[in-house]
Amino acid sequence: MQLPNQRGSYRQQQQGPSPMAIRTKKHQLDTNTYTRMAMGRVWRREWWYALIPFAVGLLPAIVWHSWWWLALSFGLTLLYVLFRSAQITGVTQVEQSKPLFEKMAYEFDNKQIVLRRNEKEGMRLTWDMIGEVKREPAGYLMLLKSPELPAEVTGLKRWMARTFDAPIFVEVPDRIFNSGNDQKLFEAMLRRKSLLV
Repeated sequence: MQLPNQRGSYRQQQQGPSPMAIRTKKHQLDTNTYTRMAMGRVWRREWWYALIPFAVGLLPAIVWHSWWWLALSFGLTLLYVLFRSAQITGVTQVEQSKPLFEKMAYEFDNKQIVLRRNEKEGMRLTWDMIGEVKREPAGYLMLLKSPELPAEVTGLKRWMARTFDAPIFVEVPDRIFNSGNDQKLFEAMLRRKSLLV
């Protein structure tokens, strides 16, 4: 909305926080907590992928019987587990993901989620960027959807990018809400948007 000033021209109204927004105290996601939670999510979902290098290592044992093939299959499985775990741990070291691990206050309203570092700096997420929200014992885990891949990424590269992505999430602990009423409003907002699992 534009407001007239004294000279007859128009100035832009400041975009402040919504009066109906739920504001929280500041919170910082620890990198070790992220790693532990992300590893748990990935390995619960993808444990069977570790069987693929194990089976590939055992294939030659069908023709040539030897214990070395069993050792090779264990070695390949260990390499895969180490590679996938390093990939998840690497998210904490990448420059693009640094804002996820800074101390921020959250503001939730019907249109967006604002993660504020201070009054002027922050990051905005729209609700359609959130895939699902899980209720944890000490708070909520807001899982972000994987970003859309460019059209030029096709074939094996596209499959690998979709299959071996690291989960990105925002942790919202119960203790950062200013009151129990704010937490109830937040949970009602999640239910209205059909995000709470």
